[in-house]
Amino acid sequence: MASVVAVHGVGKQLLGEDGLLKDWRPALLDGLRRADGPELGPGDLSMAFYGDLFRPPGRTLAVGDPLYTAADVAQGPETELLYAWWEAAAAVDDRVVPPDANTLARTPRSVQTALRALSASRFFSGLTLRLLVSDLKQTTRYLLDPDVRREARQRVTDAIGADTRVVVAHSLGSVVAYEALCALNGHGVRALVTLGSPLGMRMVFDRLSPAPEPTGAWPGGPSLAWTNIADEGDVVALVKDLRPRFGERMTSVIVHNGAHAHDATAYLTDRLTGKAITGGLDAR
Repeated sequence: MASVVAVHGVGKQLLGEDGLLKDWRPALLDGLRRADGPELGPGDLSMAFYGDLFRPPGRTLAVGDPLYTAADVAQGPETELLYAWWEAAAAVDDRVVPPDANTLARTPRSVQTALRALSASRFFSGLTLRLLVSDLKQTTRYLLDPDVRREARQRVTDAIGADTRVVVAHSLGSVVAYEALCALNGHGVRALVTLGSPLGMRMVFDRLSPAPEPTGAWPGGPSLAWTNIADEGDVVALVKDLRPRFGERMTSVIVHNGAHAHDATAYLTDRLTGKAITGGLDAR
C-alpha cells in the first residue's frame, strides 16, 4: 500500500483517482522539495476517491449535476453552512456585504441574498450558483446521510495499509479522513495533515463521529502527529486554530495561498505542508 494517502474535497464528482493525482502528485512533490523531504516513488502516493458517491446517475438527455437554484437550499444545516460561509467571506473580502448589513429574515429570499453576496467574493469567483449550491449540499449530505458517510469512510479505510505513514486530506476530505482514522484500531499512520479543513466549524464539529466529549477524539495513538494548515482567507476553513476543539497535541499552521485560498495544490506546494508530510515519513 502507499506510504502517503491523499483524500480530496468537495466538487470532484466528475473526476477520479488518476485525474486528481495528476494535479496532487506534482504539487505534493514540490512541497516536499521545499522542505528538503524524501523523494516519493510512483507507488508511494494514492488517492482515496469518494467523489462518485455524489455523482447523479445518468439519464437520457439529462446527464450531469442537478440544475440547482437558491430554492434548493434546504432550511437547517444547509442554510446554517451557507450563512457561515457568508460571514466568513465578508470578514476577509470587502466586496462582500456582511450578513448583519441585511435586515431580511432567514427566508428563501435571504438565501438568495447570501448566494448573491458570495458570488461577488474573490473566494467563490468562478463558481456558478449551481456549483456553489452543489458544494453546499455535498458537505451537508456527508454529515446527514449515513450511507454516504459510511461508504466515503470505507474508501479511506481501504486505501490505508500497513505501510501507510501519512494521510493528507483537503476540505471535506479532512472530515472523512479524521473519522476513518478514529474508526481504525491500531493503524500505523504517523502524520495526519489537514488542509483547508471545516472540522472546527460548530455545525461540522458537533456532528462528528465519534461525538466530541467535549473535545474531539484523537485520531490515532500517542505517536500520531496532526498538523492542520489553513489560509487566512480560506472561507471553508472558518476556524483556523483547531487546538481548542481537539487539544494542544495538534499543530495549527497559517499559510498564504494568494488568490487560491482553498485550492488543494496551493496548500500542497507550501514548505510547511511538505514539512508536516516529511515528519510522518521520517517517523520510526
